Amino acid sequence: MKGNNIRYVCRECGHEENKWAGRCPECGSWNSFDETEVANKPTASPDSSKTVIDNSVRKLSDIPYDKTMRVSSGISELDRVLGGGVMRPSSVLVGGEPGIGKSTIMIQMLSALSEHSSVLYVSGEESPSQVKMRAERLGLDTTRIDVFCDTRLEALTETIESRRPGYIVVDSLQTLSSSSVASSSGSPNQMKTCCMELSLKAKKCGSAIFFVGHVTKEGVIAGPKIVEHMVDTVLYFESAESGMRMLRAAKSRFGSVDEIGLFEMTSEGLKCVQDASKLFLGNRSDGDLPSGIAFTPVIEGSRTFVVEVQALVVPAKSGYQRIYSDKIELSRVNRISAILERHAGLDLSGDDIYINVAGGMKIKEGSVDLAVALALYSSKTDIPLSSSLASFGELSLAGEVRPVTFSQRRLRTLTEMGFSKTIVSIGTEKVGGSQSENVKDVRSAVIAAFKGRKKSK
Repeated sequence: MKGNNIRYVCRECGHEENKWAGRCPECGSWNSFDETEVANKPTASPDSSKTVIDNSVRKLSDIPYDKTMRVSSGISELDRVLGGGVMRPSSVLVGGEPGIGKSTIMIQMLSALSEHSSVLYVSGEESPSQVKMRAERLGLDTTRIDVFCDTRLEALTETIESRRPGYIVVDSLQTLSSSSVASSSGSPNQMKTCCMELSLKAKKCGSAIFFVGHVTKEGVIAGPKIVEHMVDTVLYFESAESGMRMLRAAKSRFGSVDEIGLFEMTSEGLKCVQDASKLFLGNRSDGDLPSGIAFTPVIEGSRTFVVEVQALVVPAKSGYQRIYSDKIELSRVNRISAILERHAGLDLSGDDIYINVAGGMKIKEGSVDLAVALALYSSKTDIPLSSSLASFGELSLAGEVRPVTFSQRRLRTLTEMGFSKTIVSIGTEKVGGSQSENVKDVRSAVIAAFKGRKKSK
């Protein structure tokens, strides 16, 4: 009967049930079950058995390991996020919004890797001519890039087995389908099956495979969450307001997840950004710095750069306070405003607060607390800070300025960027010729920052 072939599959984790349920017992998601028709299982044969990497049992100490398994992708910022280069074998999932540059960076990477290894670009959304047009528009050598435009899993695994390319890009994972799964391409079962089979096949052949994935309106990669557990690395492409692209690692078995890659989209494709501070800082002199602006150094992995924190405090028109902040956590801004009111005598209860970071950079670390506090004080009192002043430190609920990690790296970067004065916590050691002023609490920081400063005209 047809009803016997109906299953309900959770789109978040791929869990199956015989009947619909409001809540998935596996992952706890609500209203996540989709009706799926399951095909009758074919008769098992040697060729249809699941791919295995290695079925032998050996001592871990006897497994050979070659340091040359990690190869540079030819894109320095991508290498930074991947932990130093592309590992072979491995599987990587790349997600991002439409048009952000996922296909562009993948074909740029393949063009660089094709100089010393065979590469394969699997296109499920574009024709071969469209892929060629993009590659030529980017000025890439198309003679060494193989293109395969078949979305059938069986045909793709056969091609990988016969050609054994060193590097593979599948654009995109949602377009693949297997004849053993009755649902359409893009369904949780299809994505789970195709990702698992191709990952195992690539590792068996010693290849590195990259899956391009779509994202939902919530900003997460579409499909079951189990797909992210199957791969070795998960990368997310984000777009900043300045037009810059940021590449982050949400998961990495071969490197740190704290690294960030910065790119600019140009007519020749994605270009690596070496000096990030130029994108996040405005060219302002001490005379024309407006109120509500403060500078602070932030750390992303091995990279340190200076960002501009912007604050605007205006009287509330609706009768109650509203706080707008999407680049810095809203709860953090609420906490800082309360600390200023209690320990610095700054009443913000009747004001609307707007917080922004120039360039669209999202900041999560606590070192930004002191800069946000000074920016709020500057906007409320209409007294601008000096353009040569920077600050960093975490604020406690008692109003204390607490030290943060990597303070030496932050001070060194500020000195190189030309900041002559820095406000930091007590106990932070000076670096070279830096002129840092150590403060105990937020009140002392306000006095040190605004001493001798006048209201803007």
